[in-house]
Amino acid sequence: MEGSGRPGLTCPMTENGTEKTTLVTGGTGKTGRRVAAGLRARGLPVRIGSRAGDPPFDWDDPGSWEPALRGAGAVYISYQPDLVAPGAVEAVGALAGRAVAAGARRLVLLSGRGEEEAERAEEAVRDSGAEWTVVRASWFCQNFDEGHLLEPVLGGVVALPAGDVAEPFVDAGDIADVAVAALTEPGHAGRVYEVTGPRLLTFADAAAEIAEASGREVRYVPVSADGYASMLVEYGVPAEEAEVLAAMFGKVLDGRNAHLGDGVRRALGRDPRDFTDYAAAAAATGVWKG
Repeated sequence: MEGSGRPGLTCPMTENGTEKTTLVTGGTGKTGRRVAAGLRARGLPVRIGSRAGDPPFDWDDPGSWEPALRGAGAVYISYQPDLVAPGAVEAVGALAGRAVAAGARRLVLLSGRGEEEAERAEEAVRDSGAEWTVVRASWFCQNFDEGHLLEPVLGGVVALPAGDVAEPFVDAGDIADVAVAALTEPGHAGRVYEVTGPRLLTFADAAAEIAEASGREVRYVPVSADGYASMLVEYGVPAEEAEVLAAMFGKVLDGRNAHLGDGVRRALGRDPRDFTDYAAAAAATGVWKG
């Protein structure tokens, strides 16, 4: 790949010598907006792949993909709502193929740790012919302050179909940092990074740390997958998406991810951020004051 002129960066160029853009699908989401910010901080052009983007990008409208891919030398692929959703693997494979056909050389996929469907999506990206990197993640710390668990935290009760399973909660900032490195630097092609936090916590542990950081009462209550789906609908999540999320959580929150990965250190040469640091930073924003 042609260099950008900046040390350590390998950004593809157009025929007239200008840098190609990076399409960031899910560019307004937890990881996507951080990836976009990281790329801009390096002075690189970014195109936000979202329904409100210019041009708009919609996973459910393949006709919107080609305009969004035009001029893109790299793509960050983050499928919504999750790779376990029906049709997700086929959509990711189709986008990867179209991206390569449109001239993209590098693809970075946000994948699910411990999900069979996610592994099929990884295979589809590997088969695209592009330089690829896979970033496997499980439970984001930011689900508690930017996602569907914010309202339960504010209500004082976090209910999930997780029993007493421990998770290696990972900070979305770490995921984005790994993705940005893979999109812009040499040495990441053909690698799979399993990104986790530095320690395992149960959801009861996580609730206790949030309570301590926020100064409010927060406790964890285990529920069934069906009960969780009903709760999501009550919080305004569309029924179909609620069923997908409940099925996914009921499946992967069985202890399969109760071990640490070294993806952050392998990709970035540093330790991942700890949940305690996340909770303190989130509390400082006032998001949990209600």
